[in-house]
Amino acid sequence: MLKSYLFAGALIATLSGAALAEQMNRPAGATDRSTTGAMDRSTTGTTGAQPQFLTTLPQNALLVSNIHNQNVYDPQENKLGEVKDLVVDRGGKVSAAIISVGGFLGMGEKDVAVAFSDLQATERNNKWWLTVNATKDELKNATGFRFDKNKGLWTLGSK
Repeated sequence: MLKSYLFAGALIATLSGAALAEQMNRPAGATDRSTTGAMDRSTTGTTGAQPQFLTTLPQNALLVSNIHNQNVYDPQENKLGEVKDLVVDRGGKVSAAIISVGGFLGMGEKDVAVAFSDLQATERNNKWWLTVNATKDELKNATGFRFDKNKGLWTLGSK
């Protein structure tokens, strides 16, 4: 028990010391908003302007959490696959959905890219229902992609 208290005290002292050092190194007039949560703007293509904070959100918005790992069906309600990833371009627009098709219990499946605009989302029984106007065979015959963990991006070629 004593070890737990000593560890907790040491952790608090370390964290508060780091916070104090950060506070002291901050330029005069800087606020927390300008120093915390900022992304490296050199990789995002932004100009360094302060972020725009929203006071409302679009009522017709579709959340990534309602799409990722969700099943995708054809117009006849046959399951085609599952959304494995979304591809966002540098401008912030979702350009493609990566859909895993075929296979059984994770074996023999293939990841294909479908234009995000071709993925239709409707709400059924308080859950999102995703469809694409394609057959399972069309998706199985589409160009395959694989995720390159070293590069952190999707590349041409099957798994």
